[in-house]
Amino acid sequence: MTFSRSAALFVLLTALAVSARAADAPIPSTVARGAVLVEVFSSAAFHEGPTWDPVTGKVYFTAFFSGEQANQQIIRLDAPGKGTVWLDKSEGVNGTWLSLKGRMLGAQAYGHRLMSYAIGPKGPEDAKALAVNQKWNQPNDVCQTPGGNIYFTDPDFKDRKTSKVFLLRADGSVKKIIDDMPVPNGLIASNDGKTLYVGDSHRKMWRSYPIRADGTTGPGKDFFIPKTKNESSPDGMTIDEYGNLYFTGRGGVWVASPAGETIGFIATKEFCSNVTFGGADGKTLYLTCDKKVYSLAMDARGGEHAGRALRRLAARDRKKKKGLVGFLRRVLKPAAVVVKGVGDAIDKIDDD
Repeated sequence: MTFSRSAALFVLLTALAVSARAADAPIPSTVARGAVLVEVFSSAAFHEGPTWDPVTGKVYFTAFFSGEQANQQIIRLDAPGKGTVWLDKSEGVNGTWLSLKGRMLGAQAYGHRLMSYAIGPKGPEDAKALAVNQKWNQPNDVCQTPGGNIYFTDPDFKDRKTSKVFLLRADGSVKKIIDDMPVPNGLIASNDGKTLYVGDSHRKMWRSYPIRADGTTGPGKDFFIPKTKNESSPDGMTIDEYGNLYFTGRGGVWVASPAGETIGFIATKEFCSNVTFGGADGKTLYLTCDKKVYSLAMDARGGEHAGRALRRLAARDRKKKKGLVGFLRRVLKPAAVVVKGVGDAIDKIDDD
């Protein structure tokens, strides 16, 4: 969401969210039975960009304070109702993402940068600008695929003429991949890294784009348009282990299947800007809203949490395989020279 909008707009969005419950949409089946929204933090700020860090076991989110004391921060939630300013004067870091390396990525709106931070106990460490361009409008949201490519949006909220979505490759090159949306806002990739989902704050809907092998995207299509009269803008999003999408905007959080079908709706009293999964088991949904942050118990794990679990298993399997290959080479291969092909077979195990 743009950050230069007045507080009056937030009041309007709140009113819209309250007035349009989308009564025909059920509570998503992925929500734990009997679960309700629990307020875990409140302040005078507009809250955005939540990210869960499994190492510290904390959720981090961004905060935008307006008025005479205008400022932007990243806050760490230490306990319900207790937050620590992890980064002050963030230069408008909005959307965040936990990278494959365990660093926090941040779309820095006012600094026109894509940032990367090591997550330190008292604040960011080893801050790096992965990309910077003063001609960008205001980088807004960021995500990374399992293959390592990073995507971020750069919306033109004012004129809706120069909005783009960019790809940042591992070699540091930045490439424009999408320019057919008036105001791209939140984005996320599917769990398999084959589809990119992007919300359009002007058209009030969400689109999907196939991700090619080189990281660029193919032609997009309209993916999800909820049946509601609420016209509050689409914003951030997340994904669960089953590939279901959680889209903020249009009155709360809409949950859609990978096929773009409505699974359910989570109503919020305030305008909800973003969501992420967290908790030790990955089954807590955090919702950042205007002046509030909520948690909600879920029956589904977050996509990132499930992905990390799979990577841990894969690393464990590689370690076991490496140990087996080492044993075969030390013990069996010297004697295997008498049996044609056995030594080559052992080497092939390692190659595979």
